[in-house]
Amino acid sequence: MTPYPVIKASWVIGSLIGVLPTGAGFGPAEWVVLNTATVGMAAIGIAVALALVRPWGMRVPGAPLAFCAWVGTGFLVSALPYAVLSSLWASSGGDSESADGSAVGAGDGAGDATMPGWEAALIQLGFVGMGLGLALALPAYLRRRRPDVFAGRVGDAVRDRGAAGRSSLRHVPWSAVSGGGLGVVWLYWAIGGTWGIAHPQTRDADWRILTGLWGSWALVAAVATAMIACGRPGRLARRLPIALGWIGSGSLFAWSGWKLPLTLYVALASPPGTTLPENLAAAAILHVIAVGTGVAMVRVLVRGALPDRGRDGDRGRDRAGMGGDGRGRSPLSAGH
Repeated sequence: MTPYPVIKASWVIGSLIGVLPTGAGFGPAEWVVLNTATVGMAAIGIAVALALVRPWGMRVPGAPLAFCAWVGTGFLVSALPYAVLSSLWASSGGDSESADGSAVGAGDGAGDATMPGWEAALIQLGFVGMGLGLALALPAYLRRRRPDVFAGRVGDAVRDRGAAGRSSLRHVPWSAVSGGGLGVVWLYWAIGGTWGIAHPQTRDADWRILTGLWGSWALVAAVATAMIACGRPGRLARRLPIALGWIGSGSLFAWSGWKLPLTLYVALASPPGTTLPENLAAAAILHVIAVGTGVAMVRVLVRGALPDRGRDGDRGRDRAGMGGDGRGRSPLSAGH
């Protein structure tokens, strides 16, 4: 990730002293604020990456590390298929520039036509490399710090609560229903649906790929959340739905949390040369719902990550184990 904040810092400094242009659709102030924010996000990402692999990372408080890793996973791991699909599309002769600037890196100005190709390559490499790194390092870290998260099967938590009725499909959480609805809408848009689309002529292949990807992850997260909440199928290894739900809920929270202020900016400022395919009011409402749904989903996943019978004991062991040697385990969320 290091080249990314260096490049973005150069954009900020260059625009302030007048030697580099601002991105299309942005004024100088908006451009500086946006890129300064992404520099901060990249710095947090680098800190998370180090915490996952260095010994001192075992002593970092679990809640902020888990939140940052969740957001980073939602941003980057969920977008790894886009890197593959967009490359295949570009190699086939398609247009690789996103109409709404929402591609990985393009949402913060990286898709601007004034950016040299070598900068685009470094930024894309940083995103893909960080995404792959999170996909490998985060599970390894969790296995060291909380190996019990990966143990057991989907039905264990429900059985341990002594509430067999909880496994009924009537108890599917609202977040799973909401995530499924979001997934259906975004997939409908991706395959060419026009309801809620204000400017269908601006939809290009990149927009369709990204929208379809967000819709797919929303459906995956909805199914995974329902599995954990209902304890079905009971014999399925718990690590699979927890991992998929973690990525999918993070994708809902991170990408919609990022797209919401950009959508509001376009709606309020009407920057020249920037047109989003979606109806802006509809897009804003969907992003608000997606942010809330992602938070609700991860709460369900956290509650279902450990059987109730072990939680009180785990709390005590975690508090006692946070000594100077760093070998103790700590809860990865405030709910544990």
